[in-house]
Amino acid sequence: MTIYYSLTFLLLAAEMITFCLLVSPLPFTVRKKLFRFLSESPIIAKVAYGLKISFIFVGILFLDALQRMFRVTAETEMAKTGSQGMHDVRTETNFAARKFYAQRNTYLTGFCLFLSLVLTRTFSIILDLIHTQEEYAKLKKVAGAGAKGDQSKQIEELKKKLAASEAKDRDFANLKKQAAQQAAEFDRLASKYNEAIGGVSDKKSD
Repeated sequence: MTIYYSLTFLLLAAEMITFCLLVSPLPFTVRKKLFRFLSESPIIAKVAYGLKISFIFVGILFLDALQRMFRVTAETEMAKTGSQGMHDVRTETNFAARKFYAQRNTYLTGFCLFLSLVLTRTFSIILDLIHTQEEYAKLKKVAGAGAKGDQSKQIEELKKKLAASEAKDRDFANLKKQAAQQAAEFDRLASKYNEAIGGVSDKKSD
């Protein structure tokens, strides 16, 4: 394996590790800090720019490997259907090795490009999900504060109504007490009046 295909393999392995880290079940606070660092760090931005350039070269390698695979496949078919065929074991082994290497390089570069697209899309989806969760937490907090404010207002109104009801009860009790006192006083005066009237009638009868 040449040096650029070895570097492509290392890049593919790094992409696989990064993908596993992105989809791992991390706590929300840790995930938020991690993605905020990845999206806002200038160092990560420079690394991402370098990776974009490297993916351009990987794309060129993919096209070259694809072309080699088609050419080797065509040469193999031509050798098999030729007049003499591939009776030599070395020639057949050589064609098979060339075809294998061409297919390996095609799959290697192709998976590297495909996983780069998957990583980019996964990162953007998870970042949007984190922003959505933050907005939901803020709205929930505001709604909770508003609900607490409404509850405090309702409690104050109920306290006022209760105080007014207690004041009415006190007024009613006072009125009842005054009415009872007036009725007792009226009974007392009526008794005295009846006694006075009874005394006067007794004197007249004498």
